[in-house]
Amino acid sequence: MSAIAPDENSGGMDSQPAPAQSERPESELAFMGQGSFGHFHIFANSWWSYLDFASIEYNRHSWGSALGARLDYAAEFQPIVVLRQPTKQTVYGTPASKDHETLYGIGIMPIGTRLLWRDGKSFRPFLIAKGGVLGFNEKALSSQSSYMEWSLKIGFGAQFRLSPRWDGQMGFNYMHFSNGFIVPSNPGLDSAMYSGGLVYHLGSHSHQGSGSSASRPAAMSSWRSVSAFEN
Repeated sequence: MSAIAPDENSGGMDSQPAPAQSERPESELAFMGQGSFGHFHIFANSWWSYLDFASIEYNRHSWGSALGARLDYAAEFQPIVVLRQPTKQTVYGTPASKDHETLYGIGIMPIGTRLLWRDGKSFRPFLIAKGGVLGFNEKALSSQSSYMEWSLKIGFGAQFRLSPRWDGQMGFNYMHFSNGFIVPSNPGLDSAMYSGGLVYHLGSHSHQGSGSSASRPAAMSSWRSVSAFEN
């Protein structure tokens, strides 16, 4: 004859496992360098101007998933922006000189989203899009243009694991900026840009391979079987 007896430390038959603590959404900071190596003709006609900047990108898992990928909120701060442009340009941004000058600026892109595939794996491709504003110390692309420019960036790339907290990241971006006719002269620049840098994970449990409490092995049962035999 067999019987089931409660564990002495179980606290009785009504004892239940403690609920798992909620985890904060996965988030990360990317420290990036980005530079232009060519031009497009999509929304702008300016040529022979080159854009480079250092940026800090923030990504947070905020909206579940889409197209089989993790859907993140994305934002970017650009504390150092460098624009090399011809010293003389027409009202449309067409170069009128072979000499170049350097403008300095700052930018922010607070509106953006990212699709990240293969979440938790060593190699993770992504698509990203962001919008914001740039400001320069002089009028950009034409002496009749403006100091402030609207900006748009669309790109793709991949992250690859370096350590439990750190990743490398490389990508390719299309970058546009223009003033949107806040003044009569609205030259713009469409740049092909490379990007590369390091990513630090702020609260990524799955990235570290530890898994959430739901994915860990179940706790030991608070009941034990005791066999008793009668003669």
